[in-house]
Amino acid sequence: MTIGTSPFPLSDTQPQSAVCPPLTGDVVIVGGGIVGLTLALALADAGLQVVVVEAKSLSGVAARQQAYALSITSADIFKGLGLWPQIGPQITAFQRVCLVEGDYAQVVDFWPSDLGTEAVYYGAEHGVLIRALQGAVMATPNLRYLTSTRLVHWERQSGESVAEVTSPDGHYRIRSPLMVAADGKQSALRQFADLGSFGWQYWQSCITTVVEPERPHQATAYERFWPSGPLAILPLPGQRCQIVWTAPHAEAEAIMALSETEFMTQLEQRFGSQLGRLQRLSVPALFPVQRLHCDRYLQHRLALVGDAAHSCHPVGGQGLNMGIRDAAALAEVLIAAHHRQEDLGSPTVLRRYEGWRRPENWVILTFTDLLTRTFSNQIWPLVRLRRLGLVLLNRVPVLKRLALRLMIGRLGRLPRLALIGQRQDPRKNPAMKNWV
Repeated sequence: MTIGTSPFPLSDTQPQSAVCPPLTGDVVIVGGGIVGLTLALALADAGLQVVVVEAKSLSGVAARQQAYALSITSADIFKGLGLWPQIGPQITAFQRVCLVEGDYAQVVDFWPSDLGTEAVYYGAEHGVLIRALQGAVMATPNLRYLTSTRLVHWERQSGESVAEVTSPDGHYRIRSPLMVAADGKQSALRQFADLGSFGWQYWQSCITTVVEPERPHQATAYERFWPSGPLAILPLPGQRCQIVWTAPHAEAEAIMALSETEFMTQLEQRFGSQLGRLQRLSVPALFPVQRLHCDRYLQHRLALVGDAAHSCHPVGGQGLNMGIRDAAALAEVLIAAHHRQEDLGSPTVLRRYEGWRRPENWVILTFTDLLTRTFSNQIWPLVRLRRLGLVLLNRVPVLKRLALRLMIGRLGRLPRLALIGQRQDPRKNPAMKNWV
C-alpha cells in the first residue's frame, strides 16, 4: 500500500501487482509513524525525494489508542509544517499543569504565563496527529509512503544504503544514500546495523486508559507522584482525560485483572476527588517501562531518530516530543547538506545531527530517570529534600521557568522548523522553502 507519487495502488483493498520495480530516493525512512512522517514531510517540503517504509497498513498506523502530552516546541514544529489548522482544533491546550507528591499539601502549578505562551502543553490523541500527517503526505508529490511493507534486510553496497522489503506487491529493493530508522523501540533497521545501546527495564509497568470525569477538567493536567510511581491525567477534547498510571509490575498486572468497578475505585483513590467520579471509556492497556539510549545515532549511510535511538520513563511525557525534535533537527542538517551538495549519508554530515541531539536527549533521559527514582524513594532525608524542591519551584519563578523550559525542549538548540512555526502560517511565508 502506498501514498504519494508512486507506481503502486492507493487502496488497502485494491489488487496488488506482482511486478515490483526497484525504488530509489534521496532519503529512505523506515517507520511511518508520527516521528517518521514528521521527518519525511520536512525533507519533502525542501525538495528531496523521500520514501517511507511502514510495516502496518494505513489504517493500522492510525488505529493506535493513545494520547500524548505534546510540548509547545513540538506544536511549533507542526505549525512549521503547516499542519496546525488540522491539529489545533482537535486537541486541548493545557491552561494549568499541577504537580503534587502523594498526599503532601504542597502543589506546584505551571501556567501559560510562565512561558508567555497560549498553553503549557497540549493533549493530543495519536489519531489526530497521524491523520494530519498522512493527509499532508497524500498532498506531497515527491514523497512515497509504502504501507504494509516490512523490512527484511539492510546492507551498504557501493556507496548506497540498500533495503530489501516485502509487501503484498512482492519482494523488492530500495536504494538511497541514507536510510533513517524511525521504527520504534524494537527497530529492525537498528538491529540489522548492530548498533549498541545502554539501558534497563524499570521495575514498573504503565497502564493507560481514557476516562470521562464527573466535573469539567478545565484544561488542567495533573501529575501525582506516589512511591509506587506517578499517575498522570491529561485533559482531552470532549471533556475526556487520558490516564497514564505507573505501578510496579506485579501491582500493575493485578490492577489490570480487576473488574471495571474495582479498577475505577482504585484509580479514584489514587488520583483524588478533584474531578469527581470517573467513568472509564476505553479498555486499559499495559506496557513495560524502559530506558534505552543508543551508543551512537549513526553509521555510514544510517541515522536513528525517536524511539529507535532512545526510550525513557513516561514521567513528564517526554518520549514523543524528543522524537519530534530529532526529526526536525535531522531534517535541518540534511537540508543544509543537500544545499551544499554534500553526501547525505556521510558520517561527516550525520555527526552534526548526532552532536546536536544525543547530548540533549541524554539530559532528558537522565532527568526523567532521576525524577522517578527520587519520588519513588522513601528515605526520609530525600523526602525532605524533594519537598523543599517543590517549595522552591513555587516560590522562585526563575527555577519554575528553568524546569519548564527543560521539559518543553527550549533549553537546548531549537530546530529552525520550530522557529518558523512560532511565526505562524509558515506555508504563506516564503522563508519556508529557503530555511537553511
